[in-house]
Amino acid sequence: MSARDLASPPRPSADDTPSVPQARGDSPAPPSSGNAAPAAGGAGLRLDIQGLRAVAVTLVVVAHAGVSSLAGGFVGVDVFFVISGFLITSLMLREWKREGRISLGRFYARRAMRLLPASTLVVLATLAGSWLFLGPLRFADHAKDAIASAWYVVNFRLADSGTDYFHTDVPPSPFQHFWSLAVEEQFYLIWPVVLIVALKILRRRALLAIPLLALAAASFAVNLHLTETSPSWAYFGSQGRIWELAVGALLALVAHRLNDIPRPVAAVLSWAGLAAIAYAAVAFDESTVFPGHNAVIPVLGAAAVLAGGAAGGRYGAGALLSLRPAVWVGGISYAWYLWHWPLIVIVPAAFGFGENEGPLRLIAALSGLVLAWGTLHLVEDPMRFHRAFKAHAGRGLSLGLGLSAAAAAAALVTLQFPPSLSSGGAQQNTEEAIAQAPDPQAALTRLLQNPAEEMPSNLSPSVHDVAYERTAVYDDDCALTMSEEKQTQPCLYGDKDGERTVVLFGDSHIAQWFPAFDAIAREHGWKLYSFTKNACKVARITIAYNNGPYASCDEWREATIEKIRAMEPDLVVTSSSNSAKLWGEGDIAAEWGEGQAETYRILQQGRTRVLTLLDNPWPKNNAVDCAVAHPDDLDACANERSEADPQPSVTEAIREAAAAEDVTVIDPYDWVCAPSGTCPVVVGNTLVYRDFGHLADAYVEALTPVVEERLLRLFGADLSRTPGA
Repeated sequence: MSARDLASPPRPSADDTPSVPQARGDSPAPPSSGNAAPAAGGAGLRLDIQGLRAVAVTLVVVAHAGVSSLAGGFVGVDVFFVISGFLITSLMLREWKREGRISLGRFYARRAMRLLPASTLVVLATLAGSWLFLGPLRFADHAKDAIASAWYVVNFRLADSGTDYFHTDVPPSPFQHFWSLAVEEQFYLIWPVVLIVALKILRRRALLAIPLLALAAASFAVNLHLTETSPSWAYFGSQGRIWELAVGALLALVAHRLNDIPRPVAAVLSWAGLAAIAYAAVAFDESTVFPGHNAVIPVLGAAAVLAGGAAGGRYGAGALLSLRPAVWVGGISYAWYLWHWPLIVIVPAAFGFGENEGPLRLIAALSGLVLAWGTLHLVEDPMRFHRAFKAHAGRGLSLGLGLSAAAAAAALVTLQFPPSLSSGGAQQNTEEAIAQAPDPQAALTRLLQNPAEEMPSNLSPSVHDVAYERTAVYDDDCALTMSEEKQTQPCLYGDKDGERTVVLFGDSHIAQWFPAFDAIAREHGWKLYSFTKNACKVARITIAYNNGPYASCDEWREATIEKIRAMEPDLVVTSSSNSAKLWGEGDIAAEWGEGQAETYRILQQGRTRVLTLLDNPWPKNNAVDCAVAHPDDLDACANERSEADPQPSVTEAIREAAAAEDVTVIDPYDWVCAPSGTCPVVVGNTLVYRDFGHLADAYVEALTPVVEERLLRLFGADLSRTPGA
């Protein structure tokens, strides 16, 4: 399952009026018989809508629980958005027809009383579970997610964090499922106002489609653009999701005509819509470009079920969707949605299963049905229908604001008392041990051979600083993101008045060595230029990114190579991560080696020499998270040298290309792994890695004497020596 799937569980519509139109407004749907839903134009309940909710939430739950055959279950979010747009707009139109006006106060009071009692309970319970079982490393983020969830802006946090290249392997937040509530409520901040203004100006129901079509068209265009340029904003941002709710709202404008659809046509339409949803759930997976144009399938599928279900009769999909079990699940779908995701994230951690939880995810998610039933009957309904709030919109709004404020305040308080991390005894200071030794490599080897078995009490820096703090090359925006192509400033470090010039060229796996090279450059009077772009390889190859070619990398690489050639530096140090897929057909090792050799031939001319640092050994998972999860057994996180290269064939191809072009190679494995073959995650009192593949800044700083010794041996203090000459 992809990070997107884990991080983005959709939620059922929070509207509680599964009828069109229903004179009782927002009263709950009773768990009545399994007969086909009454027509939209009548006064009865649309039980098929409850059944459609049940289908959608079940797809979501089983997909997020790890059932691979339904990996596309994330399309449930689109189904719920359409249902919500349809029902909420229908409710407002009924109020307008009945009373000649739409009361914004009553509208928002209904939303607050429907959403906030249950969601506040889940926020508080999830906050407690995070504090108890998810450890100290991410707790500050989880608490901030709780605050953002309480105020319905968490989708913006998720969209922004999704652009952080170094957080792609971070475990998902237990609050991430609140993103779709945020999207809906942001839509309902503007749509009722637009509808009221349109009704006053246009007055005719048919003309209301004009502003709604404009809103939907603009949002769909934004969705297509963001899906290509910023996938996390496309997925979590409300601006690219509004069109899905607008489709449901457009359908609500013609709800009074749905009964006029011929019964055979309506039946076929409803089954076709259900089939479209099922197809998306089965055919889509983590590699599917989404939302983009693919979201049209579940959106139109949901609209077809809603349109055809009104008049489809006993031969339509409503006959299935109106069965008692489906109606029952639909009735608790909101609460089940709220509970299932925190259970999936927290329960395996509470039992110590980590990433090997197996069926426990599914068991935890299904147990949410019990909590959902209890939440509905003990929290949701008693508060929603209490006469003290139902007849007074002001009281409902006040209670809603109070609940949100209480949840946010609880999160703020817990931030002041984060969970502690158990640790063992003090360990030798890594940086001092290497710096003070007459033979830095020998001192490093001794540390690697005797790694800490427990988290050191004098760990420096802290696990949080290792995971989140960045060096100057990142703070100065000198490490380009995957969407950026041009640096906005000269990225010059080291001794800026130096006579010799060194260039760092590659992706984040050369940028990680910046702390050592910057210190060495300042010590020996070298200028140090940094030219790095995330995931962009030194080799002249096109790799895959976001289900397409990484074109901005190819353009940046060619421009940067020309810039480096014009500079005529003394030394170019290159390195790239081995983790990538080739775009198109071909042997990745062969093409990578050929592309690497081409880059070497262009750069290594005149006085310029090229040095390649091979990729560092990788941990077997996110090393910082693993160390926090196993502070008393760090051996559980250690990898083996033989398993630490994601693509050994690529490494060998790079070696061969370097040999063919007379390029010097340094293998950093002896700087990270012991001679025995073990690659620990903590050496001395320092974490080795900051995530799943990058070395920690502090560890690289500690390695400075080792790197310096090797550089001086190869090139000399004035960079005039030619290796092998």
